[in-house]
Amino acid sequence: MKNKKATLTAEEFDRRFDAGEDIGPFLDWTRARRPGLEQKRVNVDLPVWMIRSLDREARRVGVTRQSVVKLWLAERIRAEGVAAVREPPADYGRDG
Repeated sequence: MKNKKATLTAEEFDRRFDAGEDIGPFLDWTRARRPGLEQKRVNVDLPVWMIRSLDREARRVGVTRQSVVKLWLAERIRAEGVAAVREPPADYGRDG
């Protein structure tokens, strides 16, 4: 027998959320999504000197190489004024 989640009306859900109550039991976290922040894997071949530079910077600031690349790309895209389909949060790329 499936374990069924408790259900609420939208109004009751909003009231509980606004009151600061734990609404976790009413959510299906397995279906949670982050609209506009979906990931797509890409492969990029870089010269060894560039990888070493990225690794050095990543160690200096205490993050992963991937975080450095994502942060730098996001900064450059903003600086160039390239229109994004959806603007990422201000801290995008800083947490990995």
